[in-house]
Amino acid sequence: MVLGPLALAGAAQATVLSREQDITDLKLGQRVRIDDGTCPAGQIKEVSGAKMTETGVLRGRKCVPRGGPKVK
Repeated sequence: MVLGPLALAGAAQATVLSREQDITDLKLGQRVRIDDGTCPAGQIKEVSGAKMTETGVLRGRKCVPRGGPKVK
């Protein structure tokens, strides 16, 4: 099976959820975007698997630009 460029581009996009509690199993290096309204306009919260600890993956949180088409 050969995947076209559009199929590969879709696979590389980050997951967007509405609540951080919906993240069930965050892996080291994985990034999930959360659209819960906690970041300023034009930005979205990004939760990432930042560091491995004895109890599991430590989450990092920051606001990042939404990355959609720019509107003038």
